[in-house]
Amino acid sequence: MSGFVYIVGAGPGDPKLLTIRGLECIQQADVILYDRLVNAELLKHAKVDTELIYCGKEPGKHGMIQDEIHRTLVEQANLGKHVLRLKGGDPFVFGRGAEEAAILRQAGIPFEIVPGISAGIAAPAYAGIPVTHRDHAASFAIVPGHGRAEKGNDFLNWSALAQIDTVAFYMSVGNISHITKSLIVNGRSETTPVAVIEWGTTENQRTITGTLATIAQDIQHHQISNPSMILVGDVVNVREEIAWFEEKGHAKC
Repeated sequence: MSGFVYIVGAGPGDPKLLTIRGLECIQQADVILYDRLVNAELLKHAKVDTELIYCGKEPGKHGMIQDEIHRTLVEQANLGKHVLRLKGGDPFVFGRGAEEAAILRQAGIPFEIVPGISAGIAAPAYAGIPVTHRDHAASFAIVPGHGRAEKGNDFLNWSALAQIDTVAFYMSVGNISHITKSLIVNGRSETTPVAVIEWGTTENQRTITGTLATIAQDIQHHQISNPSMILVGDVVNVREEIAWFEEKGHAKC
């Protein structure tokens, strides 16, 4: 008999931001395939005999390639097991959850999608930055920030992005110079505020701010690395009023 697969968003890092449904899936799973940015605290809710399979990916070091993940999901489900694919953030926001769901559908395996809180919203919130604001931002976009024209993988519409009030760039610290230059060339002011939030929503959260003209140097000076969220827009200035997380002493500032 075929088993069942849950594709679950684990949230942005703080284990308490997992949804109730996500917790139920962890508790019911026979096998859990989890990503690099999933908080290990969440795995403590699994059954004692649950099989844990690490399949995280990071630059130059892949725990499992995507095809292997697909194959493992199908194989384990075909053994009649309840399988959990646990992803950081939301599985449908740069999480390849749709690809995995398509493979399961092709294999005739039933599945459920459980949304999670995306880091593009949660990390700014913990830094005291709303992605929309009545006085500052009526539009919001989330985009991958790793593409570069010279590598032939920059498919972003920079002229359109430059017109959006707030833009969140995922996993893009190493590409910050290209991002700032592209926005400025396409009409965004050099003085546009920028925030970089490292390890957002966790006890290691660290936030720096600057402008499109300065943020590349700021990142280098403070030695910021991934996982980090880069937020561009006037809403960054709101942080001065409501930077609650650091003020409570939960994070580095």
